[in-house]
Amino acid sequence: MKRDTQLVGAAGEHLVLSRLLNRQYLAAQAPPGAAKVDILVNHLDDKPPRLIQVKTITGKNINNGWHMSEKHEKMVDPNIFYCFVALGDIDSDVYVIPSEIVATVVTDEMIKWLATPGAKGQQRNYTKMRRIQNQYKDKFDSAPDGWIEQYLEKWELLG
Repeated sequence: MKRDTQLVGAAGEHLVLSRLLNRQYLAAQAPPGAAKVDILVNHLDDKPPRLIQVKTITGKNINNGWHMSEKHEKMVDPNIFYCFVALGDIDSDVYVIPSEIVATVVTDEMIKWLATPGAKGQQRNYTKMRRIQNQYKDKFDSAPDGWIEQYLEKWELLG
């Protein structure tokens, strides 16, 4: 049975929210349709608030990756983070990654993809689609094999 993508997305957001609250972060869902953000995090001390965008896949095979778009190349802000959720049936993993890292990887991935010939040797066409993966077929420096694993449950990056 095909899963409802809206329910998958909501499950990922609620999982991230639960993990934040459990770690004593003051966190709440952003209003539906809010630009750049799914979850708002406000520290109870003098630290700046954080904005979190959640991306969710079903299953724990992170090598397939998460869909992104060209807009994520430009979302660079020290207060914006991504939580990439690999939603399992029993347990799930969350990778907490700063927006600067994500922007670099999606930009470099597109540059490498365009520079690599397609299956029939043809020049590839530009697309707005991007993908964050744990390992890429076409290698590049900002995302060596297994690079995402260092961000598994790295909630302390929210500082």
